[in-house]
Amino acid sequence: MPELRKDPILGRWIIIAQERSKRPSDFIIDDVQTTGGFCPLCPGNEKTTPDEVLVYGRSPGMPRNSSDWKLRVVPNKYPALVIEGELDKQGEGLYDRMNGIGAHEVIVESPRHEDRFTDLPHDQMILTFRAFRDRIRDLSQDPRFRYVMVFKNFGKAAGASLEHSHSQLVALPVLPRMVVSELDGSLSYFKYKDRCIFCDIIRQETQQDVRLVCENDDFVTLTPFAPRTPFEMWIVPRRHNSSYVDQDDRMLSALTNMVSETLRRLDACIPGIPYNFVLHTQPLRSQPLEHYHWHFEIVPKLTSIAGFEWGSGFYINPMSPEDACRYLREVEL
Repeated sequence: MPELRKDPILGRWIIIAQERSKRPSDFIIDDVQTTGGFCPLCPGNEKTTPDEVLVYGRSPGMPRNSSDWKLRVVPNKYPALVIEGELDKQGEGLYDRMNGIGAHEVIVESPRHEDRFTDLPHDQMILTFRAFRDRIRDLSQDPRFRYVMVFKNFGKAAGASLEHSHSQLVALPVLPRMVVSELDGSLSYFKYKDRCIFCDIIRQETQQDVRLVCENDDFVTLTPFAPRTPFEMWIVPRRHNSSYVDQDDRMLSALTNMVSETLRRLDACIPGIPYNFVLHTQPLRSQPLEHYHWHFEIVPKLTSIAGFEWGSGFYINPMSPEDACRYLREVEL
C-alpha cells in the first residue's frame, strides 16, 4: 500500500508509492507512449481498464463498460493512492505517517484517439469540466478525503505518458501545501483589507489591460504578475466563488469557451507546447470562503528546474508576463 509521510520541517506530505517501485536503472526519460498501436483508452479496449465510475453519452440500454461513450472516467490502473483501507495515522518519534488512502482517476476526454484537447468542439470539451465537477461532488461524500486535485498533463515534458487525450484527479486525505499557502495568503489579505485578493486582481488587471489575455462575460484569462514560467496563465471567474463544485452548466459552458480560446492562443504561439493545467478550489465540505476564489492555472513546461531553483525556491523566468500577454493577444486564431 502507498504511504504518506510528513516532512517535519516544512510540513509537506510526500507520497511513497511502493507499488510503482523502480530500480535505479529504470529511471530513464521516456517519450509519450504510443503502446505499439494499442491504446487502453480507446473504445473497444474497455476491459483493459478498471470498471468505469462515470460515463457520459452512452445510448440507453447499452451495458456498462461497453464501447459506446463520449467521455469515460476510470480508476487509474497504477494509482498513486488507493481507495481501500483506513488512514491509520501513526507517529514514529518526531515523524508522522499514514496509509496512502485516496482515489486516483483518469478522465478520458474523447473516444477518438487522434483528438487533441485544444481542438475538441464545445459540446465535447464541456463534458470534461462536468466530469470534474461531478467526480468532486461524489468523492466529497467520503469523510477520509479532504481535497481533490484535478490536473491535465499535456506533452512529454509535462508528464504525459499516453497519447490519448485525458486528464486526472487525485482525492487526498490531506490538503496540498500549495493550496494551503493560497488559502493562508488570501485570508491574510482579507483580514487586512476586508476584500478578496482575487477579486482585486481581476479588477486591477481589467483596468490596466497589460496582462489580460482574453475575457468573456463570466471569466478572464490573465498572465499573473509574478509568473513561474513563460506564458503561465490563470483562468478566473469574474464573480466571487470559492467552490468549483457550485458551477452550473451555464457557467461550465462559459468556462469551456474561455479554456478553448486560451489553449488555442497558447498553441498558436508555440505549436504543441507542453503544459500542466491544474484546478485550485476550496477544500471538500468547506463552507463558502469570502477570501478565496477558485481558478485554473496553466503552467507551460519551457524552462528547467535546476539547482538554484530547488535550493532557493525562486523561479527564473526569462519572459515578462506583459510580453507573454502581448504575444498571446496578437496571435491569429
